[in-house]
Amino acid sequence: MRSHLRITMWFVLGFMLMGSCALTGVFAQSAGADKAPAGWLLAGSKPGNYKTGVDSQMAYEGGPSAYLAARVPDTGGFGTLMQYFSAGQYAGKRVRLRARVRSENVSEWAGLWMRVDKGSASIAFDNMESRAIKGSTGWTSYDVVLDVPKDATNVSIGVLLTGPGEVWMNGVKFEAVGQDVPVTGAPSEASGPVNLDFQK
Repeated sequence: MRSHLRITMWFVLGFMLMGSCALTGVFAQSAGADKAPAGWLLAGSKPGNYKTGVDSQMAYEGGPSAYLAARVPDTGGFGTLMQYFSAGQYAGKRVRLRARVRSENVSEWAGLWMRVDKGSASIAFDNMESRAIKGSTGWTSYDVVLDVPKDATNVSIGVLLTGPGEVWMNGVKFEAVGQDVPVTGAPSEASGPVNLDFQK
């Protein structure tokens, strides 16, 4: 539970440092021999302890996969393969990130994630911490679904890995969906206090 809370806080605090044109602070791209796929960034609380790239050998339905793997046994944090873009065309819509993920020796946890921002503030977030990927698994399809308010400015998506292990991602889709598709994460900021009597 503590590791989950730390990762959530890294996302909340780290992305507040994100500008519209560059990543700064703990989300600076890691230097190394491995190269993130075009349009993607290697980031996280400890990006230097992870590597990423394209694995043509680990294909699914004929297409190469992106991988994210720990470089060291004790990573001291998490890495993420991610990208971010304007919320413009998705404003006022419900959106879904769907991808197939395969894992190997994930001793802590991994997951897809999505964050919706309004300026420097997070307004919706889900990183699958309540339904995390652990251990070694075959190709499995996962969804992250959030609402994008009309005043949202940016959307970020990716796959994260905390601790040792490796994950592969394939068949990534990002699309608007109907209101009949339930969201997987709640708004990051409530409009007021909730459940003060602990009856829920």
